[in-house]
Amino acid sequence: RPARQQSPARIGRFAGKLVLLGAGNMGGAMLAGWIARGLAPTKIVVLDPKPANAVKALTRKGLVLNPPKLPKDIAAIVVAIKPQAAPEVLPPLAAAAGKAMIVSIMAGRTIGFLESMFSRSSAVVRAMPNLPAAIGRGITVAAPNDRVSRAQRAFATGLLAAGGAVEWVEDEKLMDAVTATSGSGPAYVFLLAETMTRAAVAAGLSADLAARL
Repeated sequence: RPARQQSPARIGRFAGKLVLLGAGNMGGAMLAGWIARGLAPTKIVVLDPKPANAVKALTRKGLVLNPPKLPKDIAAIVVAIKPQAAPEVLPPLAAAAGKAMIVSIMAGRTIGFLESMFSRSSAVVRAMPNLPAAIGRGITVAAPNDRVSRAQRAFATGLLAAGGAVEWVEDEKLMDAVTATSGSGPAYVFLLAETMTRAAVAAGLSADLAARL
């Protein structure tokens, strides 16, 4: 069955600031997507020890980069750091998080882990984007904890839609299957394409033509 097409979700209006923790490949792509969808840079705070020049340039439009203190009115924190860095990086943010929704795109880090880093009462969304999300053509699957409200789910959908389509599952256990299917699965498609290309070269086609075919 053909994949269901989705209309791009809008971020919509929200009170307070949006904090992005980690503006590397995926985080930076999300940031660019938010701004392309009309989110004002003045609404965004970015925390990154080595921000790219494109992120630095946004400070001229009002984006706040690596402030000494986080604002008190945080609507959401998007965690886009490497999972192995989380135990060290997240605890200092907990005090400033308040009632902010936590949206994580870290691979393998569970909702329970995120609750332990922030608060058991936090609204937490665990999401798994895939590689094409870096150019806005991917698909992200998200799982909420039971404290995510309908409004927060819509807000999270708008944020994650910067990477492409967004789907939700209610059972977090399904995220392992999601990771295997959409996260790792495309590598096997690429492998098949590479194998067919080599076979075409072996059959006499030029490498350039075989690759394009």
